[in-house]
Amino acid sequence: MAGGIIASFQRYELKYFLTPEQREAIWPVLMEHFRVDSYGKHTISNIYYDTDQYDIIRESIEKPVYKEKLRLRAYGVPNLETGQVFLELKKKYDHVVYKRRIAIPVSEAYVFLSGGPAPPHSDPQITSEIGHFLDMHHPKPKVFLSYDRIAMAGIENSDLRITMDSRLLWRTHEVDLCLGAYGNPLLPEDITLMEIKVPGAMPLWLAHLLSENQIFNTSFSKIGTCYKQFILPQIFKEGTEPAHV
Repeated sequence: MAGGIIASFQRYELKYFLTPEQREAIWPVLMEHFRVDSYGKHTISNIYYDTDQYDIIRESIEKPVYKEKLRLRAYGVPNLETGQVFLELKKKYDHVVYKRRIAIPVSEAYVFLSGGPAPPHSDPQITSEIGHFLDMHHPKPKVFLSYDRIAMAGIENSDLRITMDSRLLWRTHEVDLCLGAYGNPLLPEDITLMEIKVPGAMPLWLAHLLSENQIFNTSFSKIGTCYKQFILPQIFKEGTEPAHV
């Protein structure tokens, strides 16, 4: 870890939909065991890179044993000249999530992702892995996806983390982090997506809290849902559906 930035990690990610009532019911208990991070509520913006035919997303939603995707992430709206972003290669194998990322200036990221030279001061191993992904898929910026997030870490175990995402928005035009967070809603306005990120087993008290409030684990991918519910119908409407859909 350099400069407080974790470049590589693995974990299980469990996802839940919360109604306003469920969120209100569990929040006081969570605050006994977690601390909200220093950012408080903040906006996260992502660009997902894919082929013209959305091959990466389509393969991912078929739920293979192994899958990977590439995204560019910003906290807030980055300035093109001075902003920093995270270029992330996210892999999932047998339900375990592995993330590899580099923190670089947004201008260097756009150059690298457009076929230019690799960022000069980033981790060479991770940069090489991302470069291999780019050479193999030749992806382009296809989908912008943003959300407002509250992130918290466990008091007893800082590796136990929870995020709560609301106001999920997407767009397939003006796919640029520097243009701000706007677009079409991905989920109903009153629904919160909660993710519990654990390196191993979930604490018993947390499992009981979820059960008592009838909060159940769900299979959900932000980008997969965006593709299936919104992008794919538009592709069919335009008569340019990809093969093997």
